[in-house]
Amino acid sequence: MAINKMMRAALKALSYPDLHVKKTYKLQRQWDTFMTGQISPAKQLFEDWRVPKGNGSVPVRVFFPDAKKQLAPPVLLFFHGGGWVKGDINSYTRVCATLARSLDTVVISVNYRLAPEHRFPLGLEDCYHAAKMLYCSGFPFQVNPEDVTLMGDSAGGNLAAVVSQMARDRGEFAVKQQILIYPATYYDHSEHSPFPSVQKNGTDYLLTSKRVSDYMDMYAAKPEDKLNPYFAPLMAKDLKNQPRTLILTAEFDPLRDEGEAYGMRLLESGNDVTVVRVKDTLHGYFVLPMQYEPVRFSYEVIEKFLKGGK
Repeated sequence: MAINKMMRAALKALSYPDLHVKKTYKLQRQWDTFMTGQISPAKQLFEDWRVPKGNGSVPVRVFFPDAKKQLAPPVLLFFHGGGWVKGDINSYTRVCATLARSLDTVVISVNYRLAPEHRFPLGLEDCYHAAKMLYCSGFPFQVNPEDVTLMGDSAGGNLAAVVSQMARDRGEFAVKQQILIYPATYYDHSEHSPFPSVQKNGTDYLLTSKRVSDYMDMYAAKPEDKLNPYFAPLMAKDLKNQPRTLILTAEFDPLRDEGEAYGMRLLESGNDVTVVRVKDTLHGYFVLPMQYEPVRFSYEVIEKFLKGGK
């Protein structure tokens, strides 16, 4: 059913359109940490590893379909959402555990560096490095690249799309397929945005256009970064030779139209693309429990895509 007037009023009250994200992001991280403690699944379902990187490493959390902890294909390499500013492998533990169990796959969640402490492209390079190590070096285990799918939601969907572009441009590995959940693909979420969903859905729901703009300001190291296709993948001039792609968008999401536009650009460039708009949903719906019908529907679409269907 559609969102009714009472729900719309409640969502508007929760949206805090004037919230100063740049001043409150640390509190938001603390809230995420608190909530994680309330919903984390049993620890026997995952292990924490570190991907070597120069003199340091990139933390990852490896989730298994069951307690046997078998490292076997297929694999989802997952990049979490949070506007590049918040979220981590802890706050996405329940989501990734559900993905592993429901889709019978190993899920590797990447704990990339966050802005504003680590601005573009540092977190992105963490994601790319984790992907390169999996595809090229067999870390954390040897797997056929054909059995690996990149996946991310929101800012994580942005990162997955960009890692695919970078892989093609750098020629170090090829991504077979990717799943982008309500991805951020464009740089402008002001009144000048070319996308109607920014104006229509940008004030009355949980993710406002102002918040998106604030997150992007915190992610960018300098203003011109926003025009970089590795920041806003829709800015890419060439989208040929990209992976087989599934894009899920949310009906009442300011990012809806830019996600669908990215799918159209991929399709026009000769790629295999499926775009599904999930009705009666808000940005962030995918992290809700499986009891929520749109989440169950999304899993059905994802499972079909992973098995080669449209």
